[in-house]
Amino acid sequence: MELQEAKDKFIHTWGTLATQWGINRTMSQIHALLLLSPQALNADQIMAELQISRGNVNMNLRDLMSWGLIFKQLLPGERKEYFVAEKDIWKVARQIAKERKRREIEPILGTMDDIKKELKGDTEEKKEVLRIIDEISHVTEFADSTMDSILKAEENWLLTNFLKLFKN
Repeated sequence: MELQEAKDKFIHTWGTLATQWGINRTMSQIHALLLLSPQALNADQIMAELQISRGNVNMNLRDLMSWGLIFKQLLPGERKEYFVAEKDIWKVARQIAKERKRREIEPILGTMDDIKKELKGDTEEKKEVLRIIDEISHVTEFADSTMDSILKAEENWLLTNFLKLFKN
């Protein structure tokens, strides 16, 4: 397999997988391109490589920066903005987990709390709704606390304990 073919395959696959993390395909393809690039790229280079519009590139670069997955890099003597991806995959995974927690888990918990506080009455139907809401809250709280534990764990701790499993 040639290098360009391998890069194209990775970019395509990363684009497909990342849609399951709540990141759109183009955003993840830009992220994949920047992950693989040994140097920072500007919007024109990204447009040419991925064959996408300037508006699409700019919008997705802003989103990737808001996710904390890429950063601007100023190059001496250059007026264009260049972008570089976080290359530490452990940091990337933790950052994606943080963003998913913020965008998905926290709003669910907030909504379930609001419903539990505001739904009054003692009919059978309301009791059933509250029971379901309570179960959803427990599952989501478990997911939230599990995510917190993972996010707080240091890479070395995870790696050390993971390796211990194989040594025993």
